[in-house]
Amino acid sequence: MSKKDLLLEIGLEEVPAHYVTPAMNQLAEKLTKWLEEKQLSHGEVRTYSTPRRLAVLVKNVLEKQPDIEEEAKGPARKIALDENGNWSKAAIGFTKGQGASVEDIYFKEINGVEYVHVQKFIQGQEAKSLLTEVRELITGLTFPKNMRWGNQELRYIRPIKWLVALFGNDIIPFEIAGAKTNSYSFGHRFLGEKVEIASPSLYEAALLEQFVIADPSKRKEAITQQLTDLEQENKWVIPVDVDLLEEVNNLVEYPTALFGKFEEDYLSLPDEVLVTTMKEHQRYFPVRNQEGQLLPYFVTVRNGNQNHLENVARGNEKVLRARLSDANFFYKEDQKLKIQDAVKKLDKIVFHEELGTLGEKVNRIVNLSNQLAIKLRVSSEEQKHVERAAAICKFDLVTHMVYEFPELQGKIGEKYARLSGETNEVSLAINEHYMPRHAEDAAPSSNVGAIVALADKLDTIVGFFAIGKIPTGSQDPYALRRQASGIIQILLSKEWSISLPDLFDLAFAQYQNKDATKAKEELLSFFKLRIKYRLAEEKIRYDLNDAVLESTIFEVNSIVARAKVLQEASTQPDFKETVEALARVMNIANKGSSSDINSQLFDSDYETALFNAYTETVDKINSVESVEEKYQALAALKPIINDYFEHTMVMSDNEEVKQNRLAQMIVLSQLIESFAKMTFILVK
Repeated sequence: MSKKDLLLEIGLEEVPAHYVTPAMNQLAEKLTKWLEEKQLSHGEVRTYSTPRRLAVLVKNVLEKQPDIEEEAKGPARKIALDENGNWSKAAIGFTKGQGASVEDIYFKEINGVEYVHVQKFIQGQEAKSLLTEVRELITGLTFPKNMRWGNQELRYIRPIKWLVALFGNDIIPFEIAGAKTNSYSFGHRFLGEKVEIASPSLYEAALLEQFVIADPSKRKEAITQQLTDLEQENKWVIPVDVDLLEEVNNLVEYPTALFGKFEEDYLSLPDEVLVTTMKEHQRYFPVRNQEGQLLPYFVTVRNGNQNHLENVARGNEKVLRARLSDANFFYKEDQKLKIQDAVKKLDKIVFHEELGTLGEKVNRIVNLSNQLAIKLRVSSEEQKHVERAAAICKFDLVTHMVYEFPELQGKIGEKYARLSGETNEVSLAINEHYMPRHAEDAAPSSNVGAIVALADKLDTIVGFFAIGKIPTGSQDPYALRRQASGIIQILLSKEWSISLPDLFDLAFAQYQNKDATKAKEELLSFFKLRIKYRLAEEKIRYDLNDAVLESTIFEVNSIVARAKVLQEASTQPDFKETVEALARVMNIANKGSSSDINSQLFDSDYETALFNAYTETVDKINSVESVEEKYQALAALKPIINDYFEHTMVMSDNEEVKQNRLAQMIVLSQLIESFAKMTFILVK
């Protein structure tokens, strides 16, 4: 069959950098899925994007769907023929629906019953006639934010300015929001011109002539190489932040790296201030020497060619100079503010109208931190640091620097605390109590920072759950999911054995006027879901995941460890029999109501053996630290449980004996359930 290349390009006003790559990938995924659904096989799929365009080139797309011949099954013979041997309405209707006639019918026997069959022929459609459907594919793209323009009804990430839709040399005709498809694209906004795409395979080359590098990976390679060249020429080190590189890459169509400089006096500012000013506000790459010290230079990437780079550098220097001048002023002004005076100002800042001021939040953090420090049995010295760090952890929120650069909260607090003579432990904790700030961030390294971080995050989550502000669907305005994931990460990192209900109790004690009963249940479900996601990321089987989450022990480290042990055990040949034996106990235990066991009612050695094995297993599980050993202790019950069931009828005719045996099942089930809900595990 003959094949042609397919090209789609959506020309837009500048799209925010963070949305470009996801939108490009989404367009490619939707198009390839559509082609598969239409049975139009194809070759390589290439994706392109710049701030002003999203494009996909699909190589070697079939020009026509393949013809299909298939057998269609209809009604049984007794339904297809009436009592006189004539074709029934059911048979006639079936053949018409298949594009055949009753003359085409033949019978085939299936499981002893004869059914009507016909050969069905489906002629493949021309790809060109189907491709107009990609209009709905384009309008169906989803974005975090949309807008309308002019009198158009369509809501989209940015106004659509042009559309290229080519199948071979043929234009695929459709229109979206006033833009009609054709073969013309547009080059760089200032350096390029309108350009005709003669065929899909020439797309990338045609745009390059108009100062557009359409392939984002090639654009990124160009930027990286230019940064490397600057490093080598000047003997610099230019640390490349992956996120910054991605953002810069999606801000330009034809990148040219250049550098500028600023006054050395500004190097007296903390590194965090300089780097944040350059990276977060100006999208500049900071420059360091071989020893890692910041130098009074920056690198930026221009959306254009090499012409007049000195003018571009001077313009960027002017902008950065103004930014650094402001930062320098804020930094000096902040030195006049004493930490205790800053803490008092928190009493006038509302955290949430139903949860009080930031000052009240800090008081709750202090109380909760102190209780956590005692419960976790940290040293007396660390307890002192915890109390001080908790008391001043939010002071930098009232500084000029954090007001201007919110990204520096905690980081600038650590700097200012050190300048004010606070201990290293307290200063570090002020920064670390915000950690982990995001999914890729590390947990606090110090016990002091980790405890204050736990207290802060717990207070936030518990407070909002107490007033009914619970995340729903994709809505999470207070980032409670991130806070919960942070708590889990801290507990795992520090290997602290403290149950989630205990943590909730400590936090709710700070909200004595709030009803905690329902909120605690909702909190436990909320945290279970976060743990479930984490275990899924670690490739734990979903049924094992559910089994440990439905156990009766809600300590994060234990849950994760038990899931990993079960995952490893599931690869062993005896796993199926072990789970079946333990699950059988749990299933029968559901029929009982009391856990009071009277050993005088045992009437066989098998009952006594199971009871003795139970008590020995309890002692074993309580005496060992290893989760693996706890599992092995339970697994060792398998032969004893099997012998018991083989020789013992639990549901005895004697009601007293029956209830006693059920009681034995209940206590054994409770022991098993402390490890995992074995009935949730799927075995074959």
